[in-house]
Amino acid sequence: MIYLDNSATTFPKPDVVYDFMTGFYRKHGVNPGRSGFDAALETEEIVLNTRKLLTNLFNGGGDPNRLTFSYNATDSLNIILQGLSEKGDHVVTTMLEHNSVLRPLYCMQDQGIIDVTYVPFNAAGYVDPDDIRKAIRKNTKFVVVTHCSNVIGTIQPLAEIGKICHEAGVLFVVDGSQGAGSVPMDMVANNIDVYCFTGHKCLMGPTGIGGSYVREGVTVRQTRFGGTGVRSAYPKHLEEYPWRLEAGTLNLIGVAGLNAGVKWITEQGIENIHDREMALWKKLRDGLREIDGVTVYCATSVENQNPVLSFNIRGFEAGDVGTMLDVDYDIACRTGLQCAPKVHEGLGTIDIHGTVRLSIGAFNTEKEIDTAIGAVREIAAIKN
Repeated sequence: MIYLDNSATTFPKPDVVYDFMTGFYRKHGVNPGRSGFDAALETEEIVLNTRKLLTNLFNGGGDPNRLTFSYNATDSLNIILQGLSEKGDHVVTTMLEHNSVLRPLYCMQDQGIIDVTYVPFNAAGYVDPDDIRKAIRKNTKFVVVTHCSNVIGTIQPLAEIGKICHEAGVLFVVDGSQGAGSVPMDMVANNIDVYCFTGHKCLMGPTGIGGSYVREGVTVRQTRFGGTGVRSAYPKHLEEYPWRLEAGTLNLIGVAGLNAGVKWITEQGIENIHDREMALWKKLRDGLREIDGVTVYCATSVENQNPVLSFNIRGFEAGDVGTMLDVDYDIACRTGLQCAPKVHEGLGTIDIHGTVRLSIGAFNTEKEIDTAIGAVREIAAIKN
């Protein structure tokens, strides 16, 4: 199989991730922070080490306990967005967002808790920071923006948006699902108050693990309550981090895999991985553009871009193209709306059932990209 669905989840993972997860769970598959025996203490050390690794990776501000774990970015975004929102608040977001942002906002808007403004993106796939500025009101509580689009791969101007939010006294929340581990992140420099991430994409971890980093001074109302293994006689859920946003036993094998994944991308160099992927992306983009009947969306520059490419073939439904790529060429991709319907509203592809998305990862090769280009050329030739 030629795997070009890395925006959904990176595959395969580095061997060190598989090996570390197996070894860790065989030796340390016990509860951290609940007991004082050696295996429990060693497990807690791995958890704390992973918090430190991610805090450093994101330059969150220095306190690793403010790095909390969840199931994935969607889970963290629900915790954060609901925990920040109060009745009467206004929220600014964009047309580039994934349903992990849109649906919590829709839900709270339907409940009469918040009002939401959706800022559009331009023809190249970027949000204009000035549009964010214009959308902010006196009652705006926070701005939430995707780091990178999962449909067209554009990396948004976070530094400019963060500066606007900081000057306006508005919190800045970033959905880092597609950005964490793919491109460098500096929360402090970008004035980001909360950065949400998932482990199974560019951080090279397994599914079922994600989290967020909440900067000092940001108050997130608790929406979950339960066991923490600490101060058990206290009747209320603890307010201190990390327990404030964590309840129950962590996904320990997920944390272990994330630990190994972060170490791997750090050793390889995030920029090195990204540059190699973007060289393949450029080859893919240029090759598809030359095919009669193929429309490539956005993809104007290799700058501020992730290795994600969306296209359609004239005369074909996107889903049919995906099926042919799978069945006839053994190429795995993603078709449809990619859980981001407003992006397709902006692209004009909502009524034609979305696009075909090819997303490149660390283990793809030039030969695979050549095969993908040839496959699209053959399919397009059927009707063009």
